[in-house]
Amino acid sequence: MSLEKQVKPAKHTKHTKGQGKGLIRFHCGFPFCFSEFRVLRVFGGPFSLPLVFSVLAGVVTAWAADGVKLTDVGGRVRVEIGGQLFTEYHYGTNTPRPVLYPVIGPTGAGMTRNFPMKEVEGEDHDHPHHRGLAWSHMRINEVSTWADPSPRPGSKVGTTVHRKFLELKSGPAVGVLRSENQIISPEGRPVCDELLTLRFHNRGPERVLDYDVELRASHGEVVLGDQKDGGMGIRLAETMRVVGARKKGQKKAAPGLGHIVNSEGIRDAEAWGKRAKWCDYYGPVEGKTVGVAIFDHPSNPRHPTWWHVRTYGLFTANPFGISSFEKNPDKNAGNFTIPAGQSTTFRYRFYFHEGDEQAAKVEEQYQAFVKESRGAMKR
Repeated sequence: MSLEKQVKPAKHTKHTKGQGKGLIRFHCGFPFCFSEFRVLRVFGGPFSLPLVFSVLAGVVTAWAADGVKLTDVGGRVRVEIGGQLFTEYHYGTNTPRPVLYPVIGPTGAGMTRNFPMKEVEGEDHDHPHHRGLAWSHMRINEVSTWADPSPRPGSKVGTTVHRKFLELKSGPAVGVLRSENQIISPEGRPVCDELLTLRFHNRGPERVLDYDVELRASHGEVVLGDQKDGGMGIRLAETMRVVGARKKGQKKAAPGLGHIVNSEGIRDAEAWGKRAKWCDYYGPVEGKTVGVAIFDHPSNPRHPTWWHVRTYGLFTANPFGISSFEKNPDKNAGNFTIPAGQSTTFRYRFYFHEGDEQAAKVEEQYQAFVKESRGAMKR
C-alpha cells in the first residue's frame, strides 16, 4: 500500500519533484495493500523518518494481528476485519437466498440499503427482493431466485437453500467462507447445486471481497435463461443514488449525488446495458464520498460482462440479458447452458473504497486483481 505522510521532514530529507513541501511518499510491506491515504501532521511535528515508520509499523501490526475473523452465530456468519464488523452472511430462514448484509465500507458507514432486512426511516421501499449483496437469477430452468417467493398459484419463484459449510476459516490476511447450497423449485424439486466461495481480505482501511459462484448441473442440464434481472449484484445505500427517490406529488425525481462510471468511461444512466471489465458506483454516505467497484474476471463466460446498473442504486453484473441489453428480438439470445454433470464458475471482486474512481485508482486495482488471480490459478 502506498502511504503518504504529511510531516515536517528531518534533516537531509529530499522532496519528491511535484510534491508539496513536507510531503514524503513511501511504501510499506503489508501484503496486497494498494490504496493511498494521507495522515495529517500530528501535534505540529517535527518528525524523524524512524518515528514515522515506527508509528506506521504499529498500525500495520494492529491490522495483521486482528486479521479476518469469521464467526457462525446461527443463521448468519459474522465477518470482522481488524476487529471491526465488515458484513454478515445470512443463510437462515430470514432470507430466500444467501445474502451479505450489512456491508460496512472503509469509513465505517453502511454501504447497502437496509430495506427489507431492516426498517430505517427515509428509505425507499421499491423492489423488496433487492437484499444486500447476493448472486441470483430470474431464469434458472425457468425458476427464479431473483424475486422473493410468492404464495400465488403458478409462481416460478424458488429458493436457494443452505446445505452445509465446506469451510469457515479465519486468518491474518484472508478469511474464507465456502458454502454448499441448492436451488429449489417452488414444487420442492432440486434445480442445481451452488457452491459459493467468499474470500474476505485484510487490506487495512480498504474492503476487498472476492465472490465466486460455481453452478453444478448435478440434477440434469441447467439453462440460465436470457433475462436482465439476475447476476452478481448489490443494492446500495439510498444516499448514493444517481437519481433520488420520487416523492409523493413529484412528476420527476430530483437528481441524486451519486455517479456510475465503467472501464470504458461511460457514465451514469448511459452505463446501463453496456459491456465493461469493471463498473464503479460512488456517492456520499454520512457526509463522505465512498464507492464500490465490481470487477468481472477475465475467465468469466462472456467477459467483459454487461451491466444491469440502475440510477436508483441497483448494481449488477449480468452476462445473460442480451435481448434487453442489445435490443435483440430473440428472447433467448442470451441463454447459457451447463450440460448435465458439468459446472460453470463466475468470479467477481468487490472493491469498497473512499472517493471516486480516480481517487480510488479503480483501473489500477482491476489490473492488480487480474494479475493476482492469474498467479493464484497457476498455483
